[in-house]
This record gives sequence, structure tokens and C-alpha cells, in this order.
Amino acid sequence: MEGHRQPVFSVAAEVMKELAHVASHRRPKQPSRTRVTVLTTAAAAAVALTSQAANAAPSEKPSKDEVKSKVDKLYHESELATDKYNGAKEKQDKLEKEIDTLQDQVARGQGDLNELRDGLGLMASSQYRTGGIDPSVQLFLSSDPDDYLDKASAMDQLSSQQVETLKKVQEKQRTLAQQRQEAAKKLKDLADTRETLAKKKKEVQSKLADAQKLLNTLTAQEKAALATEEQRASRSAGDRVDLGNEKPASGRGAAALAAAETQLGKPYVSGGSGPNSYDCSGLTQWAYAQAGVGITRTTYTQENDGTKIGRGELAPGDLVFFNNLGHVGLYAGNGTIIHAPKPGAVVRFESMSTIGTFQFGVRV
Repeated sequence: MEGHRQPVFSVAAEVMKELAHVASHRRPKQPSRTRVTVLTTAAAAAVALTSQAANAAPSEKPSKDEVKSKVDKLYHESELATDKYNGAKEKQDKLEKEIDTLQDQVARGQGDLNELRDGLGLMASSQYRTGGIDPSVQLFLSSDPDDYLDKASAMDQLSSQQVETLKKVQEKQRTLAQQRQEAAKKLKDLADTRETLAKKKKEVQSKLADAQKLLNTLTAQEKAALATEEQRASRSAGDRVDLGNEKPASGRGAAALAAAETQLGKPYVSGGSGPNSYDCSGLTQWAYAQAGVGITRTTYTQENDGTKIGRGELAPGDLVFFNNLGHVGLYAGNGTIIHAPKPGAVVRFESMSTIGTFQFGVRV
């Protein structure tokens, strides 16, 4: 019981006891009509509560299959969020490299511009010592050379070498302005991407935590039954798929499939891209990289890394997609794929019939 609350039955007993006490003292002090009414009402309420407590059905605990269904849904949602996280992470890495390159270019460009201006300064000093600064050199030193360059009278006073130097200054200034503007835009994109990254990471963690809470409601016997179903759904990590008469999609497809097989038994980890752990698209990307082929990081971009094909056209080594681009694996032949399934599982072979809704294949 929480705190000092009395059971409903105890409350009813106390009320009935009080009524009996009042009835046993006829004369010394008659209870008021109000007091009797209140006690009678309380007694009736207590009896009603007692009846409700006795007849109320216990809260129903979800069955093992219901828990599994909800957990699978949460895993699917976490995989979609993981894909968005992976996409944001990939974009962040790319932006950071581009920003570094731009900043290097701006630094070098500023150095070149400073050298040009230093040369013009030396020219101005020389002319000043010999009797004043030539108007053309004043033009070189101007903060707005475009304005001076547009004046024909100034142009007439410049030698061809001076014109060339001024044009270099102008071009360098324009380039630096563009590079600084581009770098500023990419820095803003990077800040937005990092914000998206944090949100998606939090979403993934929340989905996985909810799934774990549901699994914790199962008994040891129910958990053992689920584990048995998992083993039944997958092949042993040491088994190989009998390809029968099916030929690999290509030499590279065969190489990718062979590489994936070397990772059987490695754990699924959200965001994992090898070689110690994988998520679904991390495994397919890693496998094709071992075959010398670069494909993108996420399911929603890997669908564009080759030619889309139907189920009847699948050959070993093709990418196979399920559940609204929520999952990807490598076709292994005979209706089987090799994939990184979900949290708590390992890289394994599995029948396509147990995974979900097939969408299409992609031949890289």
C-alpha cells in the first residue's frame, strides 16, 4: 500500500463500526440527522467501492506477440531516424572539408593580394621620393580600383604592365569576396546540420529506450521464446547459402557478397559502418567498398546507386530494399539476404519472407 492509505474493505468496516457505535447509545446523546445521513452515505459509497474493487478486471499485460510487434515497429522507426542521422553526419563531414578548403583558399588569396599591394606601395614610395606620386599609382592604391579603372583618363596614364597588375588586384578581391560569402553560407549550413544531427540522435536513442522498456516487461520464459524465434528466422553464422543455379549480378556484386559473409556474427549498432559493427546501410556500403565500388551511406541514397529491378530479376550481390526504404541488405540467392537486422541482433542470413514488405532491388 502507498503511504497510509487503508484498503477499501477496511474503510467500509470502519464506517459500519461507527454506525453500530451510534446505534448502541440511545439516550445520552442522539446523533443529529445530518450526522446519520453523512455516515449512511459514506457507508453506501464504501460498499460500492468494495464491490468495484472485487469485480474490477486486473490490468491486462500485453502478450509476447504484441510486445514483439511494438518493438519491431520501434526498431523500424529508429532505423529510419538512424538513416537521417547518417545522412546528416555525412553532410557534416563533407561541409567541414569544404569549409577547410575554402578557408585555406581565402588565406592564400589574401596573402597574394597583400603581396600585390606591397608591390604597389613600393612603387608609390619610389615615385614620392622622385617628386610625387603619379596619378596612375594613386589608382593602384585606391580602395575601389573598379571606379578608377572605368575612367578613360586614368587608363591613358597606365602602362600595359600597370593595367595587368591592377586587373590582378581586382580579380583577387572579387575571388576573395566570393569565397568568404560561400564559406559563410557553408558555416550556416553546418550549424543547421549539427542541430539536425543532435535531434536525430536523440530520436534514435528514445526509440531504442522505449523498445527496451517493452522488452523488460516480458518474463524470462517469454524472452527465451523470442530468442528461439530469432534463431529460427536466421541461419547459423557459419552456414553458407546454396546459390543453386543463380549467378552473381556481376564480379563486383560477387565480391561485395563475399565480403559481407566475412562479417557474419558482427553486432548491429545504430550508425555502425564497420569493421566492428554495422547498421543495415553501413554493411552494404562497407561490402561494396571491399569490392572497389563506392556507394552512398543511407538507404534513401543507395536506392539511386544503380538500376532498379524487380524481385524476379534479383541476382546475388544486388541491393534489396524493404519497408519504405527503412531497410537494405544484399541478396544472397534462393530468396535469402545477408544483412544487419536490428538492435540486439548480428549480421546474418535471413529469408526475405521474414523481413517485411519487399520494395525493389538495385543492381550497382
